[in-house]
Amino acid sequence: MYKIIFTDIDGTLLGPQRELTPFTIEQMLKVKDKMPLIMVSSRMPKQMHHLQEELDIIDNPLIAFNGAYVIKDNEVISSTEIPVSIIDQLVELNENAGEDSIHISLFNANDWYVDCMDYWAQREQRTTKTTPEVKTNREVVSLWKKENKGAHKIMCMGKKPHIDKVYAFLEANFSDSIHLYRSKDTYIEIASKEVSKLTGINAMLACCYPGIELENAIAFGDNYNDVEMIGAVGLGVAVENARDEVKQVAKAITTHHKEDGVAKYLQKLFK
Repeated sequence: MYKIIFTDIDGTLLGPQRELTPFTIEQMLKVKDKMPLIMVSSRMPKQMHHLQEELDIIDNPLIAFNGAYVIKDNEVISSTEIPVSIIDQLVELNENAGEDSIHISLFNANDWYVDCMDYWAQREQRTTKTTPEVKTNREVVSLWKKENKGAHKIMCMGKKPHIDKVYAFLEANFSDSIHLYRSKDTYIEIASKEVSKLTGINAMLACCYPGIELENAIAFGDNYNDVEMIGAVGLGVAVENARDEVKQVAKAITTHHKEDGVAKYLQKLFK
């Protein structure tokens, strides 16, 4: 019945050190010969490549930026950007915030731009094992206006009171255009309202696996941006540390991501 596996990465597949544990690698190597194993993440593609290499699935498609960018073999299957006009207003708000300013990371495909290598940039660099390009937000906006480009994802990071203000501004002005995800009080992940992990899955299935339906899919997740995906597939599985909203739509719950929840579930399922 099940023909494909989709899994979120952070808070779901990775272990306590934000890396693949030996047990997870062992189980995934067994499973990936039975059916395709696809990573579905808010990360950019090259932040997932080292994980694909560890699992020997480097040739599999990737669903990046919460579904905004879907690729296979470096060919773009689907791409949806946040308009540069929205980015422009966010950057202007931040420029006028003074000491209340936040960190803004701007992403397009495999390009990641930061104002400077501050605490937040360094933290993301350690987590994702990729290095951003230092270019001011204003410079990026000017460049993208000339190139007619937007962002596949925006990440805002900072102290909670400052992030709260930015969230309120974005929600008040652009709630009809963008998704706002808060995985932590100090983070906002922004994507186009036109996309989700589920739209990314649908685009990828139609292009790469036309014989596979959603009911044939297993999916693992933990956070708000996983709810639609978990609820739509044939077997949606939440890790123990998942948000209540994810658990409510899941058909099964496995152990904590720090206890190899995904790998343990698959080991039991395919024993």
